[in-house]
Amino acid sequence: MISKRLLALLMLVTVCAAAPVRAQDAAAPFDGDLQRLAEILGTLHYLRGICGSNEGAKWRNQMQALVDAETPSGERRARMIAGFNRGYNGFQQTYRTCTPAAMVAIRRYIDEGSKISRDLTARYAN
Repeated sequence: MISKRLLALLMLVTVCAAAPVRAQDAAAPFDGDLQRLAEILGTLHYLRGICGSNEGAKWRNQMQALVDAETPSGERRARMIAGFNRGYNGFQQTYRTCTPAAMVAIRRYIDEGSKISRDLTARYAN
């Protein structure tokens, strides 16, 4: 089931890569969703790591792909990166080991990230 959700995240990265280039620092109407998705990716990078997923840098790489596809600069880029770091650091302070609550959080964040990806794809894809 998770693989379908990951596919949705990958679809978002693909859509962002195909989007027309905008003015570098102009806010996009979907920036809030991208920032939330960045935070979710940071959370998953941390939680999946402590829960023994053996995925390595998979979620960090997804974040990098999102940044590369969107090519934000200046403040937009800083906000996306800050969202990723906020997600990672927030859960690093809460969880030192994998717990049942951490596993529930992983499922919820994958669901939320998948929904954001699907909604953005439906709304902004050509």
